[in-house]
Amino acid sequence: MNKFLILIVLLGLGCTSSKKQPVIHIGLINKGQSLQFTGLDKAVMQEIARDSSDEVWQSFIPVYRMPADTDMKTYQPVQPGNYRLNDSAVVFTPDTPFVKKQEYFVRYYLLGEGLGLSDYLKGSASPGKTHFIDLIFKQ
Repeated sequence: MNKFLILIVLLGLGCTSSKKQPVIHIGLINKGQSLQFTGLDKAVMQEIARDSSDEVWQSFIPVYRMPADTDMKTYQPVQPGNYRLNDSAVVFTPDTPFVKKQEYFVRYYLLGEGLGLSDYLKGSASPGKTHFIDLIFKQ
């Protein structure tokens, strides 16, 4: 029985995804009035661009104001604004200008990229849990 379990674990480790995480870059543009995202998956960007709704972009790369207590990041309201596709980049312009010296963060959802059986066995992934990366910036 133990040999069978070890075989399953070894097979799972051998079946890991070799797909690398994309390198996402963010930067302020237009004299700090807008935020530009580059390095996003082009297929995902094109699919989301079919829907002109900002809510769709907010579900993929929402922008938030950093709270004083960073443990409360998950409970912050989304920064409202307008998203637009510009060639291979997405540009976000907030409804109200970014505040100088205020930290903000972008939550980039990985949407299952690079997850394999070994990620679940190692405990770095769990079913039903969406993985994300927080990218911090300051005006």
